[in-house]
Amino acid sequence: MTKADIVAQIYEKIGLSKKEASDILEIVLGTIKGTLKEAEIVKIAGFGNFLVRKKGARKGRNPKSGEEIEITPRKVVTFKPSIVFKGLVNR
Repeated sequence: MTKADIVAQIYEKIGLSKKEASDILEIVLGTIKGTLKEAEIVKIAGFGNFLVRKKGARKGRNPKSGEEIEITPRKVVTFKPSIVFKGLVNR
């Protein structure tokens, strides 16, 4: 499913124009991105939690050459689905 597919679903179910549906989706996604950028948790009831985790530096290996390299520390976004969402997917 793409962003355009989500806009089409909003357009069909709510009856907003595609421009309005697109604007709403952009606002929602922008809010989520901004919140995660500030390293805050985004909790969506019945869906799950998005959170930013810090990963420390570690040693890795270049698969092509086999050479050992240092992987720098970084932040990653993780998603933990809610129990309700897990139940829906596993049905």
